[in-house]
Amino acid sequence: MRIIPAIDIIEGKCVRLSKGDYNTKKIYNEDPLEVAKSFQDHGIEYLHLVDLDGAKSSHIVNHKVLETIASKTSLKIDFGGGLKTDKDLQIAFESGANQITGGSIAVKNPELFQSWLQKYGNEKIILGADAKDRKIAVSGWLEDSDKEIIPFIQNFEKAGVSYVICTDISKDGMLEGPSFDLYNEILSETENIKLIASGGISEFDELPKLEELGCEGVIIGKAIYENRISLKQLENYILNQ
Repeated sequence: MRIIPAIDIIEGKCVRLSKGDYNTKKIYNEDPLEVAKSFQDHGIEYLHLVDLDGAKSSHIVNHKVLETIASKTSLKIDFGGGLKTDKDLQIAFESGANQITGGSIAVKNPELFQSWLQKYGNEKIILGADAKDRKIAVSGWLEDSDKEIIPFIQNFEKAGVSYVICTDISKDGMLEGPSFDLYNEILSETENIKLIASGGISEFDELPKLEELGCEGVIIGKAIYENRISLKQLENYILNQ
C-alpha cells in the first residue's frame, strides 16, 4: 500500500482544514517545499497536493507551488483542486504533476472528465469521490450533490477509471479514524478500482488495517502535522513492505 502524505495549499502556505471548512484553516508551514523535502528525506515517494484556493475559485491557482515541489524533489505528485478545463489540466501536467484528481468536474461535466481519461489514460486521471452522508460533495466540499457514492464510482469504473480517492468528509481532519466500512463496501462493489483512502487517519495502527482491506494507497494529512504519526514510522512501514 502506497503512503501518500498530503499538502493542502492556501495562499501558497501549507494548511489543514477540518471537514473541508475553510474557517477552520490552520497554517502548519509557510513553505510547502520544506514539508515536501522532509517527506522525501524519510523515503516517501508520493505526494497528494491540493490547491484549496483553486477548489474554491474553480480554476487552478497554486500551480507555482506544484512546479517548485516537482522541480526540487523527486516526489510523484497527484494534484487536485479547481481543475475544470483542458487548460487547467495542461498547466498542472506542465507544472510537474504525475496524476491529477478530478472530483467536481466528474459530477458537473462527466463528458469532459471522460475525455481526459481518453486523452491521458487512466494511470494519469484519478476520480475524486468525496462524500458526505454517502452523497458526493463538490466545489471544495462547499456543495452537495444527489449522487450516491457507490453507483457514482461504479459508473466511472465502466468508463475506464482505475484510481479513486475517497474521502469521507465527516472524518476529514478530525483524527477519529477512517471509514473502514465505506472502503470495504466500495472494494466489494467494484472489480478493478485502485482505492486510495483519505480522511480521518489518526494513528499508525490504522494503516495495516487499510492495507488488509485492499486499499492501494492511503493519504495522511493532519496525523502527520499533529505528530500522531511520525515520519520515522512511515519510513519503517515503507521499508518493511
